[in-house]
Amino acid sequence: MLTLKLKAHEERRLRAGHLWVYSNEIDTTDGFRAIVPGSLCRVLDARGKPLGVGYVNPRTLMAVRLLSSDAQASIDAEWFARRVQSALKLRERLYPGPYYRLIFGEADGLPGLVVDRYGDVLVLQISTAGMEALKPLIVSALQSVLRPRGMLLRNDVAMRETEGLPDTVEEIGQVPDTVEIDEGGVRFAVPLKTGQKTGWFYDQHDNRDRLARYVRGARVLDVFSYIGGWALRAAAFGAASVACVDASAPALEAAQHNAKLNGVELETLKGAALDVLKQLRDQQRQFDVVIVDPPALIKRKKDLEAGLEHYASLNRVAMQLLAPDGILVSCSCSHHLEAEQLQRVLLRESRQAGRRLQILEQGGQSADHPVHPAIPETRYLKAYFCRVI
Repeated sequence: MLTLKLKAHEERRLRAGHLWVYSNEIDTTDGFRAIVPGSLCRVLDARGKPLGVGYVNPRTLMAVRLLSSDAQASIDAEWFARRVQSALKLRERLYPGPYYRLIFGEADGLPGLVVDRYGDVLVLQISTAGMEALKPLIVSALQSVLRPRGMLLRNDVAMRETEGLPDTVEEIGQVPDTVEIDEGGVRFAVPLKTGQKTGWFYDQHDNRDRLARYVRGARVLDVFSYIGGWALRAAAFGAASVACVDASAPALEAAQHNAKLNGVELETLKGAALDVLKQLRDQQRQFDVVIVDPPALIKRKKDLEAGLEHYASLNRVAMQLLAPDGILVSCSCSHHLEAEQLQRVLLRESRQAGRRLQILEQGGQSADHPVHPAIPETRYLKAYFCRVI
């Protein structure tokens, strides 16, 4: 196994619990750039004291990602199985059924790996060269712990390009096009192969649970609805009517299918979210609850200003659609957007609309997406539940 030594004092972040080593923190030798991306390595401090075991990609800024603080650890299928078992123990404690994010990267001690569970089918995303090199061990560990019917490796995330990896999709075992899950007693048919990300957004599960106290008897609008997660949970909680807005016709068709699965009437509105919201405003439509749950609108720091204006525009029109004493659920999954920034956007837009805003609850990602206390990037989801008077 390779050995890499850090420059003096650069070990402090690792000792504080960080899992990354940047390329400029390594005391590089002439051969560093020639290391095969994904190779396992031991990390030493400047005095030669072992700090742990990780994998290295000399072509990226985050050159080493730490797997274990035990420098003698053997990174084999049994090691991965122990990490999977630890992650599984938490999820089984959290949720009554086998529908959750099983592995959430660094937060579960497996940087570069995401695994979502859909009963006896798993969907994986591998985003780093190190995890790609370890893929056979990962697959073996998941098979030994969970014995799934099938695994779908949707390795098509943007980060793979940075890591020098191609986009790939691979099936192991039997993977159906669609699986059915249960969330809070509501049935959803999830398109694994053609849906967004890994098929379903488990990170909003706990926030969707919070809808119960706000939607009984309400007219509910779900913006960026995908396949109807918020809308159909609202219907199950007693909403008087539910409507979905999405730019994707297949997503809205899937939402209608899910509505039929649950015996619910659903209105669907196809188009760019902001355009549809403005059309509804011009039609003088009103709703009692509006949920704005967009994809990440700020993917890079340099997009912050433009992204803030996009969030502002969406929430501005959403407030205009709200009946007096309405509820706005405003979300952001952009980790470059801090919660306080979104809160300031909501305050500014409410004041400009002549409405008074009260924040009732602030949610984050569901507990199956735990936060690593030393890695702020693992805390990314914001959800404000607001009363707009």
